[in-house]
Amino acid sequence: MTKSIFRPVRVALLIGTLALAACSQGGFGNGDSAAGVAGAAGAGGVGDPTSPVYFNEVVGDRVLFAVDQSTLSPEAQNVLAGQAQWLLANPEFTALIEGHADEQGTREYNLALGARRAAAVREYLVSRGVPDARLRTISYGKERPLQICSDEACYSQNRRAVTVLSAGLAS
Repeated sequence: MTKSIFRPVRVALLIGTLALAACSQGGFGNGDSAAGVAGAAGAGGVGDPTSPVYFNEVVGDRVLFAVDQSTLSPEAQNVLAGQAQWLLANPEFTALIEGHADEQGTREYNLALGARRAAAVREYLVSRGVPDARLRTISYGKERPLQICSDEACYSQNRRAVTVLSAGLAS
């Protein structure tokens, strides 16, 4: 009788242990096994200087702007110089440059500001030798915030331009 009571408990503990193990590895069946994690350092991962993951995490896929500005700071220019080098070394990629603004101001004003920010990034990349045909721009204004709160810590993260890579030739 004692054995039959403990068996469901042992099964439940086993299932719980397996679920926790899966969570610590990034979930069930999503490729985050030990082999997948090891692969992140190699081809296609953060350790592969030709991968979009490397571009996003090492080079940097975004630059930030001051309030009501589309002028590139020295820090932004450093990031964009790295983006230009990466794009020149990887001609099979095109880029969409997204311009964003914080929630202050009207929708129309922020769409125009986001467009100026995206254009500033595009112009800088072109000045560094990236073919104009490989770059497109779009403004989201204040419609796609990273942070949602009404203070400077959030606003400063939302005033940005993001370079989004795509594989394939420009059309």
